[in-house]
Amino acid sequence: MRVIGIVPARYASTRFPGKPLTLIAGKMLVQRVVEQCQRASSLAEVIVATDDERIRAAVAPFCRVEMTRADHPSGTDRIAEVVSRCSCDAVVNIQGDEPLIDPTVIDRVAGALARAGMSTAAAPLRAVSEYDNPNVVKVVVNRLGEALYFSRRTVPYVRDAASQTAESQMAAFPFLKHLGIYGYRRETLLRLVQYPVSALEQAEKLEQLRALENGLSIAVETVAYESVGVDVPDDVARVEALLRG
Repeated sequence: MRVIGIVPARYASTRFPGKPLTLIAGKMLVQRVVEQCQRASSLAEVIVATDDERIRAAVAPFCRVEMTRADHPSGTDRIAEVVSRCSCDAVVNIQGDEPLIDPTVIDRVAGALARAGMSTAAAPLRAVSEYDNPNVVKVVVNRLGEALYFSRRTVPYVRDAASQTAESQMAAFPFLKHLGIYGYRRETLLRLVQYPVSALEQAEKLEQLRALENGLSIAVETVAYESVGVDVPDDVARVEALLRG
């Protein structure tokens, strides 16, 4: 199976315009993401997908770049446009704002495509601050390691510990937080973007629910990895400190 990695990169970020080109310890954010992806043994090639000429010009010296339309409603649609004209059997969609992404997580997500048309990753929820945080998406899986549901709410509801503290509820059930990395078999991705926005997707604002509502199986790899993203300018100093450490 020929698996490629695609990193979507947008210039017009609401909270952090020009984020992909921001320097982190002397290298552009998008370059650090690409270099981590290139360390993954499962990827035959890494591609940056963008609709901005400034990003294309900056990335072209060290990575293949594919230009896309500017009107895509989501990163998934942007990935699908690139995949539709690339020679591959599967793709891993890696967020362009995680300069410390672990290559082994990429390999795990790619490997899970052997048992499902779509895959992703999750990690144990350990921080109390993330328990009720709607920006930390939770996932529930079945015994086969397939996603049952994703939610911005804390799921499942632990009835016997419901009146107790968050710490007690976390001790009562092994909650999982979703990591924003996806793998797709080519045909699965191209079919997925043809479906209309689903009711659950619209309610939770989570694209992966469109796949579940349409009966697609999502394999979930549970990994020991703490995601470190660059969402706002203040995050740059935090990542640089981790790099120095």
